Amino acid sequence: MADNIPNPNSEGPSGGWGSLKGIASTYGESSPTPAALETLARQNKPGGFMCVSCAWPKPVNYHPFEFCENGAKATLWELTSHRCTPDFWNDHTVGELRQWKDHDLEMTGRLTHPLRYEAGTDRYVEVTWDEAFVGIATILNRLEKESVVFYSSGHAGLEASYLYALLARSYGNNNLPQSSNMCHETTSVGLNKVIGSPVGTVVWEDLEKADAFFFFGQNPGSNSPRFLHPLQDAKRRGARIVTFNPVLEQGLISFVNPQNPIDMLTGNETQISDQYHQVKAGGDIAAILGICKHIIEADDLAVADHKPRIVDFEFIEEHTTGFDQFVEMVRETPWPDIERESGLTEVALRDAGDVYIGAKSVIGVYGMGLTQHAQGALNVAMVVNLLLLRGNIGREGAGCCPVRGHSNVQGQRTVGIAEKTKLIPMDKLKELFDFDPPMKDGMTIVDAVKGLMDGTVKAFVSLGGNLVRAVPDQLEMERVWAAQELTVMVSTKLNRSHLFPAKTAYILPCLSRTEIDRQVSGNQSVTTEDSFSHISGSTGKRSPASKCLRSELAIVAGIAKATLEPGPRLRWDDWIADYSLVRDLIEKTYPEDFRDYNARMFQAGGFYRGNDAHERVWNTPEQKAVFTKPDRLNALSFAPAEGRFRLVTLRSNDQFNTTIYGYSDRFRGIEGTRDVVLMCKADIASAGLFEGQRVTLVSDFSDGKHRELAGLEVRAHALPIGTIASYYPESNVLNAIDHHDELSKTPASKAIPVRIMSGHRNAFGSREIETAMERPVFVSGDRELKREAFQREGSVD
Repeated sequence: MADNIPNPNSEGPSGGWGSLKGIASTYGESSPTPAALETLARQNKPGGFMCVSCAWPKPVNYHPFEFCENGAKATLWELTSHRCTPDFWNDHTVGELRQWKDHDLEMTGRLTHPLRYEAGTDRYVEVTWDEAFVGIATILNRLEKESVVFYSSGHAGLEASYLYALLARSYGNNNLPQSSNMCHETTSVGLNKVIGSPVGTVVWEDLEKADAFFFFGQNPGSNSPRFLHPLQDAKRRGARIVTFNPVLEQGLISFVNPQNPIDMLTGNETQISDQYHQVKAGGDIAAILGICKHIIEADDLAVADHKPRIVDFEFIEEHTTGFDQFVEMVRETPWPDIERESGLTEVALRDAGDVYIGAKSVIGVYGMGLTQHAQGALNVAMVVNLLLLRGNIGREGAGCCPVRGHSNVQGQRTVGIAEKTKLIPMDKLKELFDFDPPMKDGMTIVDAVKGLMDGTVKAFVSLGGNLVRAVPDQLEMERVWAAQELTVMVSTKLNRSHLFPAKTAYILPCLSRTEIDRQVSGNQSVTTEDSFSHISGSTGKRSPASKCLRSELAIVAGIAKATLEPGPRLRWDDWIADYSLVRDLIEKTYPEDFRDYNARMFQAGGFYRGNDAHERVWNTPEQKAVFTKPDRLNALSFAPAEGRFRLVTLRSNDQFNTTIYGYSDRFRGIEGTRDVVLMCKADIASAGLFEGQRVTLVSDFSDGKHRELAGLEVRAHALPIGTIASYYPESNVLNAIDHHDELSKTPASKAIPVRIMSGHRNAFGSREIETAMERPVFVSGDRELKREAFQREGSVD
């Protein structure tokens, strides 16, 4: 039975009283304004505001409380009553604050005034908005255009994002990297290559009609908890859920619905995963290939027995290309190779394949556990291969479902924040604004960081975010970030990136999405796009944290007015006064996606901007969906070696991206600390370590650079042999900026080669032995396979 899957050292299921306790803890620590509870009641509903945390969609038929634990924490975090005023800097220097933890920096509260760094005192000092805008413009206008980067974090609404992209292009470059470069750019590039769409194909109604969900490297319990509601509904109607993840994640094991009084009173748990396969970090290609191999073999038997085919050959012939080459490769790949690279048994993969074969409609769900690999795009292509075999894209209850991160990370790309010129309707921009947009491709995050390192990047304007903390080679990033001529950061709270100011540095405090944004025409609304390509409006009703705050759109326009030559079609003041005028511009630029934009923005569930792949229209060069023949069986850029581990970076359920709400990771039984390295007991023993021991992780790249993270406590955890885990963003110091996906340049943070140092000794062990695998916990008929390391020639219970 599914309830034989063990909890990973947790206090209980996801959701339930633990979720309410987590919200209460953040409520107490952030001391939010009295109206916070009314604000939560409006969250993710028409006429309310859309969550500032993740991009999970909003249902048409919403719950009384349409927020999750993490969404509530994000809202309470922004509605804190704590204030970080200019007086804060009378008692603190930047150098001193570098010793503070991320959590403590944000606990200082909401920023209230624009600030400029003063090197002589090592403090930030208050400036007026006009002084800030003029100071920024003066430096921008003396720098070479290509040396300036305009970064965005995925938070700002579509209106501010559209103007931000216009600012960058009017200034003279396409250096518009975005946080998706660090997470789902692999989707934008990889998915587009094989189905002609840079985004997922499912809509909410598909969740209600799916017979099976296959999860790869995605953790709804911490990253998108509202997903657990449709998963619970699916389980109750008999759908099957099969999960592939190196880490046992509580959200995919069991769930107590905190909005169901009976469940809360009785502790009634919904078992989520029917099968849970702990694949090796980087082993998903082999695992998915094994499922496909089972399906193709089953199809061969069906043909031989004159039975209905297993694969949807009619769909494959009409809608796909590359099938024969893919099938040939699958047939030729022996099961021992698949087992070795995936860390899973043939039996396990065949059982997963049986679920796929038995389901009429399947949704393939994936997250950064697939995208953040050196072959992340190939991981994505393999998910598509699996779905295409039975026509599971472009019909009800089926499709590809990448789960995005930040609340508007997908939408910002939609309205022009992109470094690739081919993605932008430059002719429309020229027509609308009477200028010649730059046609040279801009920088990705990796390009920009390398530009900082070689000195070609001189200035960074950041629309949100904490980039210094979010990227690989973190220590080097701190040094080169401070060497710039200019940094400008639009922020709500202090973060570590503020503590490495450039020669001239500004912090520009902005309104939150929950707050009143009163302009000349009245209180303004903004829009965002969710993971299912639906656009929803948000209207803030809380009083701003400070009278000196400005909206993200007003800040962007203020920088633009001070920096750019005036023009009759650059109506910055009009756009500040009335955001609906900006939405009119977006509709004119992208008429098919944003038809009747202003009229539809408060539609329940958001309005759908459409997706051709959802309709089985494939915008690939072949005009068909593409089967990809993999040229390897793992997603790694390095080979096995004695003493080398694969480090997975992960988040706790008490954080969102680089924002740390607290030190409780109840799903993993970790309280009061983030300084841990998780290992399976077999690896602890073979490395000669013991639980509770303090060790140092050292990255094991071949570039000659030393990177280490010291002071980590060894904790036993259910993980595959050879795979270890530690928290992001702290573990970013171990990753190299050149360690990224081949196609998208997304940092490969889910399999970093590391060694473990104990004192002065290298903790050898956990050699990647080809015949040794960790047996996953999963269910197959009446057979329960229990976790244990075993040799392939060993017997199966």
